[in-house]
This record gives sequence, C-alpha cells and structure tokens, in this order.
Amino acid sequence: KDIEFIQSSYFNKKEDTRFSSSVGKFVGFTEQGVKYAANWNKDASYLSAMKAQKEVYCLHNIQNWYSNIL
Repeated sequence: KDIEFIQSSYFNKKEDTRFSSSVGKFVGFTEQGVKYAANWNKDASYLSAMKAQKEVYCLHNIQNWYSNIL
C-alpha cells in the first residue's frame, strides 16, 4: 500500500508529464504535457501497461531494496 510507481518526463528542466500509480493516469504540467497526457490517457492498453509497472518493477524488487537498506 505504501509503494507508488511514478514516471516523469522532463523538457528543458521542467516536468512535462507524470504517471502516478496512485492516480492511475497521466497528468500534464505544461501546455504540451497536457496534450501528451490526454493522448496517453485515451490509450487503454498503454494505461494498463503503466499501471502494471508497480507490480512488475516496485513489488518485484522491494524485498531486495529493504534488505540492502536494513
């Protein structure tokens, strides 16, 4: 429950778009980023793939990260 997958895209040192597994969709922060986010949010298969990244990347590796930290 405490794990969140976030993928951000930057252009000219400004955050353009962000996908957050807790929100479940892309959010745009610039004019162009809003357009990208709207297009990506329309693609159900791409959204499903991004939502699956939490399980694929985060939950798969969390035990390794915790054991190395502790």
